[in-house]
Amino acid sequence: MKRKDSDAGAAVTPARRRLFDTATRLFYTEGIHAVGIDRIIAEAGVAKATFYNHFPSKDDLVLAYIEEQDRLGREAVAALPKQPPRKMIAAIMGRISKAVVAGDWRGCPFLNAAAEYPSPTSPVRQAIDARRAWYHGVLRQLLAEDGDPAPSVTASLLVALSDGLLETAYLDKTEDVPSLVREAVARLLARR
Repeated sequence: MKRKDSDAGAAVTPARRRLFDTATRLFYTEGIHAVGIDRIIAEAGVAKATFYNHFPSKDDLVLAYIEEQDRLGREAVAALPKQPPRKMIAAIMGRISKAVVAGDWRGCPFLNAAAEYPSPTSPVRQAIDARRAWYHGVLRQLLAEDGDPAPSVTASLLVALSDGLLETAYLDKTEDVPSLVREAVARLLARR
């Protein structure tokens, strides 16, 4: 399932966009393995040949879904106003609050997909792992700039905290998450 170079920069036709948007909605709300190609094709209103013209397989579509979620997340972090490191960390973690209260939260798309793609050799899982490494690296760099004596360890704690908060928002009371995010980050960073 190696992506062709042309896939990464492929022109986004209306049919491709409909396929992609339909798959994104269905994968997130119902689960990746629970949704078949035929349903995606039907709901997107395209021919089967059109699907295969844009995505050689369902796993190629899943990989594109994960890569777009990653791209959107990275762009959102890059768009945050530049601040001192500790405030940047709080702003990055604060994105969790914004995401979960936006409505219809069904958990982290990366954690959800990782549960369905447990093999570390799967391209989908490798894309998820690359996303997590990037996130850890961003936090580690900010912590190092802030003088944390063990920035890698603290970054790992923040990633674990993020994972927990993202799932707590799905399993428990979503409205409690913003205050949990603020309190958890303040306590974790105060103990250094």
